[in-house]
Amino acid sequence: MKKVLSIALVSAMALTGVLASTNTAQAAVTNGNKVTVEKGDSYKSIAEANGISISALEQANGREVGGFDLIFPGETITLPGATTTTANTNTTTDTSADTQAAATTDTTAASTDTTTDTTQTQQTTDTTSQATTQSASTTGTSQGTFKISFYDPAVLGSNMGYSGVAANLSVFPKGTQLKITLSDGTVLYRTVNDTGTFANSNSQQLDVAMPSSSIPSYGVTTASVEVLS
Repeated sequence: MKKVLSIALVSAMALTGVLASTNTAQAAVTNGNKVTVEKGDSYKSIAEANGISISALEQANGREVGGFDLIFPGETITLPGATTTTANTNTTTDTSADTQAAATTDTTAASTDTTTDTTQTQQTTDTTSQATTQSASTTGTSQGTFKISFYDPAVLGSNMGYSGVAANLSVFPKGTQLKITLSDGTVLYRTVNDTGTFANSNSQQLDVAMPSSSIPSYGVTTASVEVLS
């Protein structure tokens, strides 16, 4: 009789263990993008059951990626793709939308930077090209070789712009159009509109107006000069 009772007791304990194990292994209940936690669930089991990574699930619920995720039966877990607001964060958990927004932001920022650089470059180019061209097709009457220096009218407080050149007015009267070919081959077209301290005292020198950012690093050079009109 004792042996029969022992066998019955063991069988009952085994059955209880199976029932307990079955209860523990109950899967989370999924409702759309929400999961209701059942006993025995974990972030790992929920992620595997829904074919997503644990880190994506953690991010979708405002958890620290790779941290310790403690959840309780009855708690609602949001799957990636849903939008949720928690007490600790107002982060939108739609990772696809976040990725697209980030990509759009990066593209916009890159476009803005490019536009800014292009605008700045264009401003300098436009300013310089008002009186500068690389065309060698225009020829005039050669006046020989002159010493060339550069200055920025704006730095001196002048609003005369960059289309002019200061010269000895007894050599080149105001309004004379000059073609100036620098020693490095650069061709500048300028109109005499002023006389400076150096140019006025030296009949073989010209002071060419140019933005500070475009003035050659070598500073003073020589050039062959032609009168166009």
